[in-house]
Amino acid sequence: MDRKIKKKKFTWQRITLLLIIGAAAVFLVGNMYKNAGVSKLNVMTDRLLLDTIHTGVFQEYIPVTGVVMPIKTVFLDAIEGGRVEEKLVEDGAMVKKGQTILKLSNPDLLLSSLNQEANVISQINQIRTTSVMMEQQSLNLKEQALNVEYQIDLTENRLERNRELAKDQIIARVELEEMEDEYENLLRRRKLLNATIKKDSAYQELQKTQMASSLDLMERNLDITRQSLENLVVKAPIDGQLSGLNLEIGELVATGENIATLDNLNNFKIQVRVDEFYISRVFLNQEGSFEFAGNRYFMKIKKIYPQVTNGAFLVDMIFTDKVPEGIKRGQSVSVKLQLSAEKRSRLLARGGFYQTTGGNWVYLIDPQSGNAVKRNIRLGNLNPNFYEVLDGLNDGEVVIVSGYDNFGDKDVLVLQ
Repeated sequence: MDRKIKKKKFTWQRITLLLIIGAAAVFLVGNMYKNAGVSKLNVMTDRLLLDTIHTGVFQEYIPVTGVVMPIKTVFLDAIEGGRVEEKLVEDGAMVKKGQTILKLSNPDLLLSSLNQEANVISQINQIRTTSVMMEQQSLNLKEQALNVEYQIDLTENRLERNRELAKDQIIARVELEEMEDEYENLLRRRKLLNATIKKDSAYQELQKTQMASSLDLMERNLDITRQSLENLVVKAPIDGQLSGLNLEIGELVATGENIATLDNLNNFKIQVRVDEFYISRVFLNQEGSFEFAGNRYFMKIKKIYPQVTNGAFLVDMIFTDKVPEGIKRGQSVSVKLQLSAEKRSRLLARGGFYQTTGGNWVYLIDPQSGNAVKRNIRLGNLNPNFYEVLDGLNDGEVVIVSGYDNFGDKDVLVLQ
């Protein structure tokens, strides 16, 4: 007799299917819970710029443009105006110190100088004549004093003899008294002459001092007068290269007009233009460098100009070692001006992300999912190539450094 077989409700195929469906449901629910509140954005990888965090030497510096200039430049100005009579060198020539460059003529200055020189010489001669007359007067007074001394000696001897004769009444008393009066008169005259000579001597000393001062002043005036004529001959004050000499023969030159410039080409300086943002961080002896003809040359700041023009100020930098061979006046060079010493730090390449995040966070590539996720970081100083990483990133981690403007405020970037 046939027996009815009951159909099983739970076969192993159905159990396996139910397990798969359950696992999928759990997975979907878990993902939904995990990603609750997380915003995502699909991004094409080929449009991104990436950088790997690494530790290296970091130095804060700024790139500035410098212009090569002679370390010493002398401006040649016309001390005296005149007409160009002779031009002995051409613009751009190398000249030696004392070499004649131009000869000027000025008839009015020549005539005035001759008249002034004649007046000065005349006054000098008058002073010297007065000095001779004073010497002569002094000699006359001394001669008179000698005569008085002689007369006193004679009279004194005669007076002694007459006094003896008067005792014997050989001569009259009146004659003796007259001789005594004469002797007294000679003594008074000697006293007066001595006083006169003393005053004359003091007066002459004063006059000699004043005349010496006057003579010195006259001679200096005479030297100045002669120098005015010598200034019509323009000479090179230093060795160097002449530039800006555009005068021609017959051309008039005004007093004080610039004739040319002389550049000392034995040494150079670099004059750089620095943004006013760094004015508080630039100091004397601060170092910098630039590359020229495959070599690096080092410099330091020698002078800082206080004027700020068009948002920048100037500094002069001199070479601390050798000067590059072949460098030319007016040549532009790119100078790396150091703002800090070298140190080892974690480095992150500079990029457009900073404009969006301010350096407070970045998108970091998650090596497990391959997506980019936000991470808060802290950056320090910067140079034209790198930021100094202070916190939030480790060596080997990869960061998106290109601009974030198109990402909005998404938490995760799904890289495709």
